[in-house]
Amino acid sequence: MTILIDGHNLIAYMPGIELSAPDDEAQLIQLLQEYCRLRRKTVEVYFDRAPVGQAGERQFGQVRAFFVRERITADEAIMNRLKQLGKRARNASVVSSDRQIQQAARAVHAAVVSSEAFTDEWESLSMEEPALDPRNRLLSREEVADWEEIFRHGHPHKTKE
Repeated sequence: MTILIDGHNLIAYMPGIELSAPDDEAQLIQLLQEYCRLRRKTVEVYFDRAPVGQAGERQFGQVRAFFVRERITADEAIMNRLKQLGKRARNASVVSSDRQIQQAARAVHAAVVSSEAFTDEWESLSMEEPALDPRNRLLSREEVADWEEIFRHGHPHKTKE
């Protein structure tokens, strides 16, 4: 499923990120990378008003960021992307509280998630206790003793039978 995000619209709702911050876009991308890692998703985020020479597409792990040149808005870029997806737009979700983008998403049968709802999901996700990775489980006393023996003598303690 493709998730298309109206970047500056979402920043306005994200706690801890200010639109006036010089690195607001980088902060959002960092949060989205964590979101993608936890949800095992990929995201396309669109930012408008890219400075001269900074427009373009950049990949940040599972986050693909589009810095839209001054002639068009991020809203228009998202709507163009929905058109480009064609029938596959049904498998997309669009994150924005902008009514025009929401209307365009609904017109192609894409799911619509408000920026507020996405922020709520992010906050609950970031509060969850991470599941213990089975590769990071605690060792038993016997396993600890075996490893101590290896470190002391270079090989595991073998018993004679």
